[in-house]
Amino acid sequence: MAKAKDPAENGAAPQISQRVLAQYIRDMSFENVMAQKGVKGEVAPEIAVQVNLDARKRSTEGQFEVITKLKVTSSNKETKDILFLLELEYAGIFQIEGVPEDQIHPYLLIECPRITFPFLRRVVSDITRDGGFPPLNLETIDFLALYRNELARRASEKKAEPKADA
Repeated sequence: MAKAKDPAENGAAPQISQRVLAQYIRDMSFENVMAQKGVKGEVAPEIAVQVNLDARKRSTEGQFEVITKLKVTSSNKETKDILFLLELEYAGIFQIEGVPEDQIHPYLLIECPRITFPFLRRVVSDITRDGGFPPLNLETIDFLALYRNELARRASEKKAEPKADA
């Protein structure tokens, strides 16, 4: 009887296994500034979205928490007055196996947020609608581009740091 070969031995890619164990809102704040202060004249909303990602290893082997941090600011184009401010931290708990150690960081910050994004988008839509505004349907976020931009930003920061004399 022939022994089964490890896929890594014959150059094949390792078998990746991923499960979403949980998704939840870690933290959320919605401020309807327009309702609090009132608005005079025409309102032409302008939306600004900021996205940050965070990933943490959990105490259980192969489990990670990936957090998408979103800040959405809606302001009036003409007056620049804030209409609403939404801050949201949406987390997913993932069981991941078979990803090489040198690839786990990009995997966590690209693939995992792609999985939770449709749920985060729904939360944003519901919150803005329930807050008295038209539902905000976020455009799909390119997490690969976001990851690459962050790597480039860190590399340029590192180059800008003054070097200590030895």
